[in-house]
Amino acid sequence: MNKKVFSLQEVGISYRKKRGIFGEPFWALKKVSFDLFQGETLGVIGRNGAGKSTLMRIMSGIVQPDCGTFINYGYKVSLLSLQLGFISYLTGRENAILGGMLMGLRRKEIEKRIPAIKEFSELGDFFEKPINTYSSGMNARLGFSVAFQVDPDVLLIDEVLGVGDEEFRAKSTRVMKERILSGNKTIVFISHDARSIEKLCDRVVWIENGESKMEGNPKQIVEEYHRYLHTN
Repeated sequence: MNKKVFSLQEVGISYRKKRGIFGEPFWALKKVSFDLFQGETLGVIGRNGAGKSTLMRIMSGIVQPDCGTFINYGYKVSLLSLQLGFISYLTGRENAILGGMLMGLRRKEIEKRIPAIKEFSELGDFFEKPINTYSSGMNARLGFSVAFQVDPDVLLIDEVLGVGDEEFRAKSTRVMKERILSGNKTIVFISHDARSIEKLCDRVVWIENGESKMEGNPKQIVEEYHRYLHTN
């Protein structure tokens, strides 16, 4: 059996709703339990607001759970989240360096990858201009290009295969599927695209109302999920 990468047991995280003097806790996650194993691609499905993105933030180390146990068994993790830490008045190049450092690379490492980032993003001269001059599609190009250059032990992908213009969406989808299908990476993949989940993932976890409802074979879990959506 492959080695464990992560282990989550009854993990929960809450936020305070502003109501009255003390506020009320809102539990974005309540009881989430599963293991992630080295070399597998794990899909995460669930409705909007189910807690999927909060789960990714826990696994990436951005936030700590308020209850339960989350263990990372010594693996470097990168969250492929577009525009992570981007600052509007900085140039594309400067934001690429900042974004790479926030994802765990040293400055010298990310600077070596700047030519590849610029080429992949296809931003041309805009790469040296402040990103407040960018369209949303251009921001997506830069964010994806930076995130894709990070080579972590574990890659967390949060609904990013549909970003940017049509040509870039096709390009980003192709390269991400190549990385997933190569089989030498440990990946957690959030998507509303059931076909992608079934095709790319070894196992699926279904998150519902902040809890892990089911996990197992992708085809079986996706079918149960769709059946649930049609009856609720």
